[in-house]
Amino acid sequence: MLSRQTKITLLKIVSMFSVVRGYNIPIIALAQYLSAIFIMAPEKRALSVLLDFNLFIIVIASSLTIASGYIINNFYDSKKDLINRPNKSKLDRLVSQRTKLQVYFTVNFIVALIAFFVSFRAVLFFSVYIFLIWFYSHKLKKYPIIGNLTASLLAVLPFFAILLYYKNLYPEIFAHATFLFLLLLIREIIKDLENIKGDIANDYLTIPVKYGEVFAKKIITTLTILTIIPVYFLVDVYDVGYMDIYFYISLIILIFFLLLLWKSNSKPQYLQLHNILKFLVVSGVFCIILINPEVLIHGRKLLRI
Repeated sequence: MLSRQTKITLLKIVSMFSVVRGYNIPIIALAQYLSAIFIMAPEKRALSVLLDFNLFIIVIASSLTIASGYIINNFYDSKKDLINRPNKSKLDRLVSQRTKLQVYFTVNFIVALIAFFVSFRAVLFFSVYIFLIWFYSHKLKKYPIIGNLTASLLAVLPFFAILLYYKNLYPEIFAHATFLFLLLLIREIIKDLENIKGDIANDYLTIPVKYGEVFAKKIITTLTILTIIPVYFLVDVYDVGYMDIYFYISLIILIFFLLLLWKSNSKPQYLQLHNILKFLVVSGVFCIILINPEVLIHGRKLLRI
């Protein structure tokens, strides 16, 4: 039998895991590695990318920065989450606010320390990234449009860390980033619709709170239609291999997504829409492999000889 103290400790570990959303971070790390292998450094062997120490440090620093971002976001949103996510909030509150701040500063210090192993530019990048996450959590997320744009930008910044490291400016990279950015932006507005009660109670001026749910749905519809532009370039202009299957299926899913959107008016329905977008983002990570599976063995340059 476990002692009472051991049970409390285990509960606090689970609570902290919930706060940092530990289930999301491995997906982001995987996405960074797959992006490096198939998009940003396709001329290199997959094994050489995986064994790149500097890339490993960048991925670890990104993961820790994201974890600290979830902590500070949870710190500022504790009252709102009592309304929007009561069950998760109860679990998260097993760890005190003081402990969360201590872990937050410790993790950020570790990020700055390990970034020195890569370069001073890496230290500067992650320092700015950490500051932007804090500024968003403390101020920007309470305001419509700019809060949504900032949240979506912060979500794609880890991939720009990889881009800066490899210094490859392939145009298809920006097409991929644009498609991902639009999906994340749509998801942020869906989250605002989902959490409208808590936002109203805590004076968060999100798009649905300030302009109404119908206006928010119009913006989501416009952004969804705009996803056609990067998909066109990725499928018809650039070479994405078999990943074009993913983009075709994504467009079909997004059509049904819009039909469901205009029928939705409750939190469970908005949560369903949120999960559809999450599925598209996560499945997109795994579908990166479809760009050219043989890169895992040969590397693209070898295939062209």
